[in-house]
Amino acid sequence: MTTLSGPRAHRGADTVIAPTASVEDGALVGPGAQVWDQSAVRAGAEIGADTIIGRNVYVGPGTRIGERCKVQNQALLYEPAVLEDGVFIGPAVVLTNDTYPRAVTPDGRRKGAEDWEAVGVTVREGASIGARAVCVAPVTIGRWASVGAGAVVTRDVPDHALVVGTPARRVGWVGRSGVPLVSDTHDRWICPASGEVYLEHEGRLEEAR
Repeated sequence: MTTLSGPRAHRGADTVIAPTASVEDGALVGPGAQVWDQSAVRAGAEIGADTIIGRNVYVGPGTRIGERCKVQNQALLYEPAVLEDGVFIGPAVVLTNDTYPRAVTPDGRRKGAEDWEAVGVTVREGASIGARAVCVAPVTIGRWASVGAGAVVTRDVPDHALVVGTPARRVGWVGRSGVPLVSDTHDRWICPASGEVYLEHEGRLEEAR
């Protein structure tokens, strides 16, 4: 994942930021990235090269988004979320950051940043999260995994897993193309789109060498 750095808002070459978008000082937006209408990118957030941030998206302070990602309209990415390269985030997806949310402390005082510790969602390379899914931090979505629309993810998702439901459960495997894999033996899986071969072992899937 490419990391950008610098004290003030930075825009790379060929970056497109809509006039109605808000990109705070200290936010870093890589070359070729796009940030569209009404989206908010907070200070300390990093957006990698050629990534697209759709309309009305919230990117929290310190959130890191890799290269060539697509974040669709109305997604909410709360810090300290990390998206590796090539991640797809569907419309209205929520990545949470508070294990035990409360607006006030036990004595009734409004909670501030010092009263809780943010925990994040990590989305590994090439993974996809479907529309209106919620990932409840702290969880990790594995490489090239797919989370079905409307799912609620409450535990880690293995690489290449296809998970659906509330709470999300694995119902199959997917390859790099995103198409569900087909089994030709007990532990051997084939991608019908690409012909890639994968091997399953103890609940994990790996590409055949």
